[in-house]
Amino acid sequence: MDEILEILEKNSKTTAAEIAVMLGKPVEEIEAAIKKYEAENVIVGYSTLINWDKTEREKVTALIEVKVTPQRGLGFDKIADRIYKYPEVTACYLMSGGFDLTVIIEGKTMKEVALFVSEKLAPLESVLSTSTHFVLKKFKDKGIIFEEKPTDRREPIFI
Repeated sequence: MDEILEILEKNSKTTAAEIAVMLGKPVEEIEAAIKKYEAENVIVGYSTLINWDKTEREKVTALIEVKVTPQRGLGFDKIADRIYKYPEVTACYLMSGGFDLTVIIEGKTMKEVALFVSEKLAPLESVLSTSTHFVLKKFKDKGIIFEEKPTDRREPIFI
């Protein structure tokens, strides 16, 4: 039933009836599978992807690379748990490579983001260093292209 998850991941507004038609299965079976996925926390939520640049709302997104000291017996989980509980944090990932955690936060201004990093994130006891990168423009997010450029599909004619 991974097909159900793939369909919902692409468009969470797809109804159980539509999925049933796509997969050639009874609606009841699809509804039961979705409820089971929700109960088992396989489906953890439904969201809408918004192009905030097309609205009046000012919003700044930053990606912060964080180096931390893992704690004995707990690894990175305890510090990650503390970080992702901040309301400004929209995502937190354990990474391989030159740093340990990627923290994505949103704020109203760059100053607000900078204050979060300097007053809340950097002073945490396990944090060794941070490096903040501001998102200037989103071209594609979660598989969706934000500004599709019109293409000329006419074939060239050579004379």
